Amino acid sequence: MVDLRGKPFYLSDEDVRWVEETLGHMSLEEKIGQLFIMLDRKKDREEARRLIRDYHIGGCRYQNEPAEKIYEQNWFYQENSRIPLLIACNCDNGGSGACTDGTHIATAAACGAAGDEKTAWETGYVSGREGTAVGCNWDFGPVCDLLFNWRNTIVNTRAYGKDPDQVIGQCRAYIDGVKQSGMAVCCKHFPGDGVEELDQHLVMGVNTFDCETWDKTFGAVYKALIDDGIPSIMAGHIALPEYQRALRPGIRDEEIMPATLAPELLGGLLRGKLGFNGLILTDASHMAGMTSAMPRSRQVPGAIAAGCDMFLFFNDIEEDFGYMLRGYEEGILTRERLDEAVTRILALKASLGLHKKQKEGRLIPPREGLSVIGCREHLDMAAGAAKRSITLVKDTQNNLPVSPETHRRAYVYVISSPPVSRKGKPDPVKEVIRQEMEAFGFEVTMHESYYDVSLKGEVTLEEELKTVIIGKVEEFKKKYDVVFVFINMKGYAQENNVRLSWSIGHSVEIPWYVKELPSLFISLNYTNHLLDVPMAKTFINAYAPTAEVIRAVLRKVSGQEPFTGHFDENVFCGRWDTRL
Repeated sequence: MVDLRGKPFYLSDEDVRWVEETLGHMSLEEKIGQLFIMLDRKKDREEARRLIRDYHIGGCRYQNEPAEKIYEQNWFYQENSRIPLLIACNCDNGGSGACTDGTHIATAAACGAAGDEKTAWETGYVSGREGTAVGCNWDFGPVCDLLFNWRNTIVNTRAYGKDPDQVIGQCRAYIDGVKQSGMAVCCKHFPGDGVEELDQHLVMGVNTFDCETWDKTFGAVYKALIDDGIPSIMAGHIALPEYQRALRPGIRDEEIMPATLAPELLGGLLRGKLGFNGLILTDASHMAGMTSAMPRSRQVPGAIAAGCDMFLFFNDIEEDFGYMLRGYEEGILTRERLDEAVTRILALKASLGLHKKQKEGRLIPPREGLSVIGCREHLDMAAGAAKRSITLVKDTQNNLPVSPETHRRAYVYVISSPPVSRKGKPDPVKEVIRQEMEAFGFEVTMHESYYDVSLKGEVTLEEELKTVIIGKVEEFKKKYDVVFVFINMKGYAQENNVRLSWSIGHSVEIPWYVKELPSLFISLNYTNHLLDVPMAKTFINAYAPTAEVIRAVLRKVSGQEPFTGHFDENVFCGRWDTRL
């Protein structure tokens, strides 16, 4: 039985009646449809209308676009649904997760580095305000993972840290910020990522902690947030073998499933031991951590049968809907489990007042609310977050301060992901860096990488040689006063572990220059790049490739303002030479 009046739904008698009456009047097909959250990649209105109306889906997520387009899209979604929809956004870092022109405030790593809970609160606050403005009502955040393994890059900047108490405090601050706008939040990724180094987009994750250790770490985080009344939790495609063996004695290794398909974790641990009464949804179902576990025809109903209440994303709508319906008809998914899942879905909607807003015609807020997108208040918060979080990891050669007055002529390398991740276009971050450095007063020479050269067309031998032959060192030293190296590597669903990658073998980007000129290395993303550039004597973690962050970096390296961010020992990657 689902407790509708208790934590986390707290429904009134009127709300409970709506849930029960709505459930009682639903056909089997309507119940099946409520289990699904679609991902709108195509942006085809007629197809979206058909999915919403014919398949009775319970929720939506979408590919980001500018706020005006997202607003119109979400209005269209709700207009075409008989039962109000849960419309979700992935606002880990601020309103930038709700629309492309939303405000990036801070990554979780930056919040942790800031050493306060203000940054996390402001990130949640802006996420809620800008997400609500475009018509979203559900935020897939905060990330509750703990970064124990420095090699893990899938949650490297998405985790607040590895201390459970710190993560609890940061999560609470973020959640409180989101709640100012009335959005629902969702903790992820149960039972917890950050122990190993694998990406669940590519392989099933494995949290190797024993039961006692898990209870004191990830378990402590989830227990605290569940006790606070968190309304929803996303199950990751992550196994917890030691707990699974304890909860299900005799389980064979081949029977150990990711949490999304593991009833002993969802029912025995999350609902049983931790007492969670809210909604559980799967992580994205196209991830190999789930798809490789069993045939799709069994995964779809199997996730709901195991204890999840919603299934995140279709592969093929007709096929997946058919799999779920057949799973019900074959007894994989019982009527009791189906009704329980749909009850929780309706309860979350009722807790947000969606049924009342639908009657009043205000499921989507007035268009004037879009004025908060990128407003001055939010931009000031972004600048403040950058100021507090940017971290000087080391300056062992005393290269700092570096300013246009003392080191005017700057040679700038930007080490970024290959053009395939930019759809064959120049790196936009590189241009932002150039503009900000020149505006600050530096005379800037931007290095052309092999990628940059190749984007212009066929690479001649002469052009290639320029990317691999250093040239006269003394001439380089006469022409320039300082070298800046901005590292903006990011991987997603391509490799399990993202490492710094130069644009060509023997590239002149490789740090031959660290003993010749003051050289400043600034990571605009991951925090563990010292593994690949231990020779760097000045290294800064800045956490995001935004204009606000780059401006703050320049103020700090020039001595205009101090570095106040804090680093975790993970940044040294367990090596002695990275500290030198």
